[in-house]
Amino acid sequence: MHEPLTVEDLLQNKGRSLALELLTPAGAALTGQIHETDLSSPGLALAGFTDRFPHGRMQVFGETEMTYLASLDPESVQDRLDQLFRMEIPAVFVTKGQEVPEDFVDLASRHGVPVFRSYLGTRDFYRRINPYLEMALAPTTTLHGSLADVYGVGLLFMGKSGIGKSECVLDLVERGHRVVADDIIVTSRRGADLLIGRGHELQRHHMEIRGIGIIDIPALFGIRAIRQQKRIEVVVHLEEWSDESSYDRTGLARERTEILGVHLPKVTIPLNPGKNITVICEVVAMNHLLKYSGVDSAEDFDHALKNALQPVREYLEEDYE
Repeated sequence: MHEPLTVEDLLQNKGRSLALELLTPAGAALTGQIHETDLSSPGLALAGFTDRFPHGRMQVFGETEMTYLASLDPESVQDRLDQLFRMEIPAVFVTKGQEVPEDFVDLASRHGVPVFRSYLGTRDFYRRINPYLEMALAPTTTLHGSLADVYGVGLLFMGKSGIGKSECVLDLVERGHRVVADDIIVTSRRGADLLIGRGHELQRHHMEIRGIGIIDIPALFGIRAIRQQKRIEVVVHLEEWSDESSYDRTGLARERTEILGVHLPKVTIPLNPGKNITVICEVVAMNHLLKYSGVDSAEDFDHALKNALQPVREYLEEDYE
């Protein structure tokens, strides 16, 4: 899983992009952890209704919220803000570069809530911070395998160590496709059904080839041979051929596997001498694109075969001799 995200991490990583200015004294409050990808506007809480307040979310004060506070008497402002800052808020942002009263900042400081001023408009602020939070807080795991972009389809090669995953991807790169990561695949889930894979930041686009050692893919094949990240769409499981195993020969027996709660199609390819595994993987990618466009070759063939056999089946059913 991902490392805990703190307010200080947010300030360091996105402070310039979000045009942030820290108004409260820097200190322990910046170590507060962020667990929610959503931000909220404290409109109803400022009006005194806190029964449905989303605890743990960062709060954004736009022009509407600050204008409303300015319309209240000082005692009401103190009461509403004191009630708000008790709600386990990791941080508060005031957008549009608005003037923030000293009482606002002092009260937030007493409750350990850091206050930032952003010179971005409220809509632009949300647009910039939301993708970062979704990426930083996405469920994440590491997988052992190789990830390649083949005809725009993300193929995740898996199998036991030494089965030939890296060699297969290397051959695909030589044929003009792109490698995303080898050996360690950092995988995160975006939304409900989207998996994004990338390499470890220290590994970059290096690959281990047994008998040769560590090679640098962009140095050997050029910058067009790599991608920084790619959606994982099909899992290709490589395994040694076994006479005792049965393998799908029609494409009708659909295998699926689950990663971080996302179900993906899985193709098992048995390896034996002389098999052109690279071309087969290209066909896996093209066949996936074909299904995505609404054409399922196996289903279409099965349907046509059943239609062709229907007269024979009806004849046999009516044969009472």
